Amino acid sequence: MNEKIIPNKGNYKKLISYQKANVIFCLTFYFITHYLKKGDRTRDQMLQAARSGKQNIVEGCAASPTSAKTEIRLVSVAKASLKELLEDYEDFLKTRGFRQWEVGSVEYNCMRELGRKHNDVAFFMRLAKTRPPETIANMCIILLNQTDYLLFRQLQRLELDFVANGGFSERMARVRKAAKGGSVC
Repeated sequence: MNEKIIPNKGNYKKLISYQKANVIFCLTFYFITHYLKKGDRTRDQMLQAARSGKQNIVEGCAASPTSAKTEIRLVSVAKASLKELLEDYEDFLKTRGFRQWEVGSVEYNCMRELGRKHNDVAFFMRLAKTRPPETIANMCIILLNQTDYLLFRQLQRLELDFVANGGFSERMARVRKAAKGGSVC
């Protein structure tokens, strides 16, 4: 048996959910520093929610070799943090009388397509630097919804992996049993 007790589970930077969360973090940092007043508590809240979304994906991936439970919990925290940020962007639009792009509108469809095709920070930052705050907020709303869906799918996959393969303790037992030639002790 070639199973390892502590497998190398890969690079979190390759996860599309992480890449999108990183774009959202960078866009949010730009947004709050340019369009929200210093001292506004919302600035800190939005930045922390964006950071938590990204960082909990990283931490969950780092914990994954030894704790499926921790990985699932942290990916779930990332998802919840980004939901909080989504609400902040929607509130920004509502409280300032800006329009949130409707599902099916030209802007909505165009941004959804851009979100599907691109995951790199530089691409979205170039767009943001030439757009008004309501456009950036709408861009982030769509990216947040896409990331939420990706994290939901990631959680489903983690659940299936756990059901099929067990966790760290089960893996340890299988490796030990295989090393002993199949005997339990």
